Amino acid sequence: RWTAVCALADLDPERGVTALVEGRQVAVFRLADDRVLAVQQKDPYSGANVLSRGIVGSAGDVATVTSPMYKQVWSLESGTCLDPGGKPAHDLVVFPARVDDGRVLVAAP
Repeated sequence: RWTAVCALADLDPERGVTALVEGRQVAVFRLADDRVLAVQQKDPYSGANVLSRGIVGSAGDVATVTSPMYKQVWSLESGTCLDPGGKPAHDLVVFPARVDDGRVLVAAP
């Protein structure tokens, strides 16, 4: 089931926002190419709901987010932890996201 979270125009490129999808906090990101990707909002290392405030970047062709807390890096596409900062790797839950008629839609995984 898809949940409309906002209009694509409401999102700044290379920035994240938080949305509530079926009772879960989700970090939603609009990339420079207008793709929209969504992952869990909760940072698995700090336990804080901060990933939408992370730094959007890339590792090669892979879109990434870096935690604002302890600086771990994840793929926004797969949720794979790319740099655990010397700790055991913890992947993120990825939420399906799409744009339909200018609206950003996110579904629970």
